[in-house]
Amino acid sequence: MEKMISLTIDGIQVQVAQGTTVLEAARQAGIRIPTLCFLKDINEIGACRMCVVDSGARSLQAACVLPASDGMVVKTNTPEIKQYRKNLLELTLSTHEKKCLSCIRSQNCELQKLCLELGVEDGDKYEGTKNAYTIDDLSPSIVRDNNKCVLCRRCVAVCANVQNVGVIGPVNRGFKTAIESPWEMKLNQMSCINCGQCIVNCPVGALYEKDDTAEVWKLLSDPETHVVIQPAPAVRAALGEEFGLPMGTSVTGKMVAAMRRLGFDKVFDTDFGADLTIMEEANELIERITTGGTLPMITSCSPGWIKFCETYYPDFIDNLSSCKSPHEMTGAMVKSYYAEKQGIDPKKIAVVSVMPCTAKKFEAKRPELGHDGMADVDVVITTRELARMIKEAGIDFGALPEENFDSMMGESTGAAVIFGATGGVMEAALRTAYERITGTVLEDVEFHAVRGIDGIKEAMIKIGDSDVSVAVANGTGNASKLLDSVRAGEKNYAFIEIMACPGGCVNGGGQPIVSAQYKMDHDIRVERAKALYGEDRAKELRKSHDNEEIKTLYKDYLTEPGSHLAHSLLHTHYQKREKYSD
Repeated sequence: MEKMISLTIDGIQVQVAQGTTVLEAARQAGIRIPTLCFLKDINEIGACRMCVVDSGARSLQAACVLPASDGMVVKTNTPEIKQYRKNLLELTLSTHEKKCLSCIRSQNCELQKLCLELGVEDGDKYEGTKNAYTIDDLSPSIVRDNNKCVLCRRCVAVCANVQNVGVIGPVNRGFKTAIESPWEMKLNQMSCINCGQCIVNCPVGALYEKDDTAEVWKLLSDPETHVVIQPAPAVRAALGEEFGLPMGTSVTGKMVAAMRRLGFDKVFDTDFGADLTIMEEANELIERITTGGTLPMITSCSPGWIKFCETYYPDFIDNLSSCKSPHEMTGAMVKSYYAEKQGIDPKKIAVVSVMPCTAKKFEAKRPELGHDGMADVDVVITTRELARMIKEAGIDFGALPEENFDSMMGESTGAAVIFGATGGVMEAALRTAYERITGTVLEDVEFHAVRGIDGIKEAMIKIGDSDVSVAVANGTGNASKLLDSVRAGEKNYAFIEIMACPGGCVNGGGQPIVSAQYKMDHDIRVERAKALYGEDRAKELRKSHDNEEIKTLYKDYLTEPGSHLAHSLLHTHYQKREKYSD
């Protein structure tokens, strides 16, 4: 039983477990202490000093690293403390590029919010010499603008400690300190996996996705181009947040309606591609198990994970499923099956994918993902970019009706929609693999053993007379731990799911940005996943192989999973990558 201690915060008696910080104790008492560098469980270093409190010591102390002690008396909001915090903000602004009106994080900036709360009116009070930095925009996914960096080191912590990548960090000292890559290299020269976790954890506009909305507007304005759009499963679980809806609200119907009003010729669904992925992936898994193929087979839906594997674990490349990711499969079908059925020249079709993921921008540019000289997907935009387009077009999102996806590539099952949550790909594959292997109907389709946000989940699944050992990892740091155990011979699995982002796609680098203060009390991975599991339960069909449009696709075009045509259009290969490039 943990030992409890008692302290007083702003006159309120608080009881907490020993080892609790003053910041956490105040939170439990309903007292909000402002923070800037703090990121729960990730960056708890007391660097910004915004959370200072008076604990009776000779100087103010940072609450995020100050252990609560029995009998402690803490003050969090005295005139001295408020002035101290205000001075800190004014000093921060003295080196900050204050282009707030045009900043991508305007109205969703933690620095801006703190300045408003603490009454900072003069951003130039300590105006003086500034460091000028060249914007690093050479990556296909991520833009870095150190002119707006506040040196909180949240991006550094998540990249190194959560993702186990570590391609950025502080260089130089004092006034010249900056967050950079080694040897002044750009992100596109580093072993960055493009996951965008640095973006969603940055408090300001120092990191953001490469904006491709101008290219989409250009396509939409071209009367000669047939423009198709497809949104990923996780997009519908988060898009509503950009329009004031509660986190965890599924907005599938309104999202489709908004896309039509933006002018897209067809609105298809990446969920269709997810069902298609399961058909191919389950077939591949069964084939590997029955013919002595390379095991464990590892999922290939997450491009951040794929690049991580190619760079840091190339000895596992043969374990990767050869299946393209769902949106790439959908794109390939749009430019072959759909084009043929509709009598449209595929070279006049443009496919736009809306993804919760910044790594998808990199993925779409991979030369392996295309056919007949065409890329499967032409442009990738994030959930945030779609929201900006809807707002720019003056569409009242809340007033939109619920509309359905277009037929031919718009039907999906419950198995597809859960792809957006960690464990979802595994669960969807098991639903189909079970029935394919046993020839019997799977009555209970929910595999709770692979659900949840634990970094690594293991399960032994009974399929007929066989026990199939599976594992799920989310976040590439956890993927490292799992693969290291497999490499060392400590673990043995038949099938592994890995997603690059913690919690899966619902917490992808392209999703709506949530403040660190909100994350102290809410787990956005859980809240957004609820929307996907809710859609799954509401679906009449919950197994990929029951999708009628998928059945028609194989009957009229692909013949069967793993056929020669299916393999040429829906499968790919991978390559070993160097950690650094010129």
